[in-house]
Amino acid sequence: MKIVNSHEMRKIDRLTIEGYGVPSLVLMERAGLAVAAKVKELFPPLPHQKITVIAGSGNNGGDGLVVARILQNWGYGVKVLILAEKNALSPDCAVQYQITSHFGIKVEFTPTISNADLHNAVVIDAIFGTGINKPVNANLIKIFNQIKSSGISVVSVDIPSGISSDTGEVLGGAIKADYTVTFGLPKMGHFLYPGAGYAGRLFVENIGFDSRILQSEDLKVDLIQKDIISGMITPRQKYSHKGDYGHVLIIAGSKGKTGAALLSAKACLRSGAGLVTLGVPESLIDIIQGRITEEMTLPLEDSGKGTLSSNAIDEILSFASGKIDAIAVGPGIGVTDDTQKLIAKLIKNSPVPLVIDADGINSLSANADILLRAKSAVIITPHPGEMARFYSSVFKQEYKTVDIERNRIGVSKNLSSEYNIYVVLKGVPSIIASPNGDVFINSTGNPGMATAGTGDVLTGIIASLLGQGLTPLNASVSGVYIHGLAGDFASANKGQYCLLALDIIDCLSDAFNSILNE
Repeated sequence: MKIVNSHEMRKIDRLTIEGYGVPSLVLMERAGLAVAAKVKELFPPLPHQKITVIAGSGNNGGDGLVVARILQNWGYGVKVLILAEKNALSPDCAVQYQITSHFGIKVEFTPTISNADLHNAVVIDAIFGTGINKPVNANLIKIFNQIKSSGISVVSVDIPSGISSDTGEVLGGAIKADYTVTFGLPKMGHFLYPGAGYAGRLFVENIGFDSRILQSEDLKVDLIQKDIISGMITPRQKYSHKGDYGHVLIIAGSKGKTGAALLSAKACLRSGAGLVTLGVPESLIDIIQGRITEEMTLPLEDSGKGTLSSNAIDEILSFASGKIDAIAVGPGIGVTDDTQKLIAKLIKNSPVPLVIDADGINSLSANADILLRAKSAVIITPHPGEMARFYSSVFKQEYKTVDIERNRIGVSKNLSSEYNIYVVLKGVPSIIASPNGDVFINSTGNPGMATAGTGDVLTGIIASLLGQGLTPLNASVSGVYIHGLAGDFASANKGQYCLLALDIIDCLSDAFNSILNE
């Protein structure tokens, strides 16, 4: 499903109205009907069921007036509060006000609301739509808090008022909805935090837009859902062997960080790779050998401190030539002069696609321009802290984690296009950006996955799918979705507080089976 920003949604509206000849008031009627139908489904018109529509002066307020009129016809007790002067109404909202007044619905123009207006009511939030781009005033914040403290149910029209539809930012204050009914396509603010935490349960209704517009290739952001992944993860052929499913080399681990290497390797195998070789500093080989079964090992030249020597690159490239289908590098390798040199040489010379994670990204930060000389496709998988360090190095300006979180899509797209790489920005939600401008927002995962080692698991999953022949984009998109889905299965089994990275690996079979049996 495509996801749009406010500019793209306005363009869809305009094309429908001007290009297709659908009057704006018809779209408003259909929007109001869609919301009213959902309210009826969620809150049946029992005796004395009150509805309080709180509207603004724009077209979102007009939608709310349509909702009020329809719900009154369906037997609800309806009251409308418009938080503006009558002469401030937009043209379409003014038309809806005139229609509503003919139906005998009580409409008040008021800057405040009373607790009596909220008592035992369901609130329809129709104050702002997707066009808001500046902080709301103190009076509205007071009203938002008043609604929240009342504890009553709230249904927002299009997006909770006070949330940026482009970034998910809370613009000074916002309505916290239990349900949101949006039109045509979901907005970025429905999925990007903190706004995603205000939307409640989201319903997407087509109110008369041409489906071809809603599926246009010009819309570059997609929500990752199971139907997309089902086309990437297919059943295996009966006549096949382990050589058909890829050989992945994982370069990972250092003294005190062997767990990262083991998690990545195990996740890689569990995700279907035919063969996995784990390349580690030779001083750690006995530790690793004692904890693996299906994986193979490649001892690599040690710096003498339990970390990789830059001289290990020759053995890595020799081993990879003609034998390996994908390489993952970074989990637990540490950041030293040697690892920085090794990463640079690997990017310039790797004959197969690379997944770079964790300390691999940190080692790359000092020489990011080497990515412009990459021999094969590169996927990087930073968490926000790693992204902030990397982004600061690349663009010669200090970026903090909070700066990354405020613009997850923008920074991912910028980095992807700047270096012609695939960017997997981990977090809530994870973002995947490709060099051609396509962006994907993940829909799986839970807070239980905020624990050590889950990023190493993701590296193994993506590398496994890459080694099995998926494109870098498809490996990234499906890897992130499967990782989150396995985390959701693990959370259901273990609970979020007790979830470990190993639990995610154990539930990869549930995730794959869920997709394959769809």
